[in-house]
Amino acid sequence: MSAAAADPRPVCSTCGASPSDDEATALARLTWTRGTENGREVWTCDDCSRRHLRSIEGKLDSAWW
Repeated sequence: MSAAAADPRPVCSTCGASPSDDEATALARLTWTRGTENGREVWTCDDCSRRHLRSIEGKLDSAWW
């Protein structure tokens, strides 16, 4: 099993966006923000990352943004 097959496609924890195909998934892994909340991995798309940059850098809980 390849690493790509083992990892599901990321889903934005803020807006619910997800990449449409394998190429978009590969790009998302480079441009999206990955974090850990309550012990689980969460992804934030590039649009939401830009919109909430100050909150992310300030380490505010995502419930606040």
